[in-house]
Amino acid sequence: MLLIKNGRVFGAGVADVLVRGGLIVEVSENIHEDVGMTVIDAAGLVVAPGLVDLHVHFRDPGYEYKEDIITGSLAAAAGGVTTCCCMPNTLPVADNADVVRSIVKKAEEAVVRVLPYGAVTVGQQGRELTDFAALKAAGAVALSDDGNSIQNADLMRRAMQLACEHDMLIVSHCEDADIAQNFAVNEGAVSRQLVLPGRPAIAEEIMVARDAMLAAETGARLHIAHVSTARSVEIIRKAKEAGANITAETCPQYFSLTEDEVLKIGTLARVNPPLRTSSDVEAIISGLVDGTIDAIATDHAPHSADEKALPLPEAPSGMIGLETSLALALTHLYHTGCMSIEDIITRMSINPARIITQGDGSLVPKFNAREPSTCANIVVFDPNEEWTVKPEEFRSKARNTPFAGMKLRGKVRYTISRGRIVP
Repeated sequence: MLLIKNGRVFGAGVADVLVRGGLIVEVSENIHEDVGMTVIDAAGLVVAPGLVDLHVHFRDPGYEYKEDIITGSLAAAAGGVTTCCCMPNTLPVADNADVVRSIVKKAEEAVVRVLPYGAVTVGQQGRELTDFAALKAAGAVALSDDGNSIQNADLMRRAMQLACEHDMLIVSHCEDADIAQNFAVNEGAVSRQLVLPGRPAIAEEIMVARDAMLAAETGARLHIAHVSTARSVEIIRKAKEAGANITAETCPQYFSLTEDEVLKIGTLARVNPPLRTSSDVEAIISGLVDGTIDAIATDHAPHSADEKALPLPEAPSGMIGLETSLALALTHLYHTGCMSIEDIITRMSINPARIITQGDGSLVPKFNAREPSTCANIVVFDPNEEWTVKPEEFRSKARNTPFAGMKLRGKVRYTISRGRIVP
């Protein structure tokens, strides 16, 4: 048994939390300590549902030199994340039941829950739809072609229609490939200073608008990944007001960094979509505050040091984020007065769980004094503790973070996955 004492419990005030058999069985004041209990003194700490990350890359199978399911899950636990959703851009691509089943099988060894996405198209090539029913039966919790945005509007429309038939979520990376062309940085002041072609904001916004319209027309459940521009936020806001069944996520880099970071640290700040301008950052924060953006995910994208050492136009895009996401949200949203801790937890745990589970809430605990939870996935953190990001201490295999050396406020003390403290 596990007893968490005197914490500030999400939705319940200062209370104790008793965990038995992987379930939360009691939330109340002054729960008696029995012999043999593991006791956590959470005085001054927040006790909240474990974070649910809708967008990670664990590179397994095929690219395990960057990350694998086990090391990725350890990195997740270090950041308070108890459920991760893996993108299908593996080798082979998770576009068939056999690959999905192999991921599900290996995930049984992970210290947190790992849920796979299946590809929308065969090989993520944007030509032929996969077998949605088979992917779902194998354990895929959603569908995405991730970085390979589906360019053919008719194919995307048919994918949404088929996803409706199978009651599946489509997660869309929104970029027009002809405009974006895999350019390394945002089109603007920094691209001009570096004398490099830029990746325009309109490349994202056109596809956000297209997919929002298709979702409204088909009735499909659509989740828009890593929103990065002000106009994208406004398009999503208007689509929601019009009744489209859309949710959206952003990532900490899009509310904490601008394109200027590329001038300071080069390839460590290369990510798709690219870091944008300060006005885009302000709009992303506003979208989080008013609920237009439902979730904060990491797009945890590990790469080797050799890959990130390539010249900026040649280096792969992506940064890791599982071990810093909560601290970045607290630093840039809570400690700036933009959002409450409860709202941050809603964007990082409650809403993501609802998006991926269609509202059954089974991924997050119910801190309810009368009804046991289905799980005890919990993060205990100090919202005020200052610490310096040291990538050499990460649990991830990768070190490609733009936040190295930064001081953040908010530190995970304990992660409890399915009732057990993750060491």
